[in-house]
Amino acid sequence: MECEAERPPLGVFKCQLCALTAPYSYVGQKPPDTQSIVLLEESYVMKDPFTPDKGRFLVLGSRCSLCSRLVCVGPECSLFYSKRFCLPCVRENLDAFPREIQQDVERRKGPSKKPVGQPGSGT
Repeated sequence: MECEAERPPLGVFKCQLCALTAPYSYVGQKPPDTQSIVLLEESYVMKDPFTPDKGRFLVLGSRCSLCSRLVCVGPECSLFYSKRFCLPCVRENLDAFPREIQQDVERRKGPSKKPVGQPGSGT
C-alpha cells in the first residue's frame, strides 16, 4: 500500500498575487499522516521536502475569504485573522479590522523591494 506522503502531487499551487508556485499533495484541514493536527482553514499543503518525517508538511496557502483569490501565506500576500484575507482585500476593508491589524498592514507598506540584480539592490 502506498503511503500518503509518497503519492504524486495533486496539482500545482500558484499564488495569484506573487506567482509563487509549488506542487501540492493535499487540500483541506486535516493533512495526511498527521495525528491530531487540524488546520483552521482549508489549505493547500505539501509534504516538507526538507525532512524524511512523513508527518511534516508545509502550508502553501488558501483562498481569500472575501474575493476567493488563491494566495500564499507569505506576509506580502495575505494574513490570517480568523480567516485568510489577501492584502488587497485587507487594504480595501482596513477599517473593519482591529487596530493591531491596521498597524501591521501599515508596517508592511515599507519601501518596495527591488529585484535581485537590479542597480541599487545591493547584489
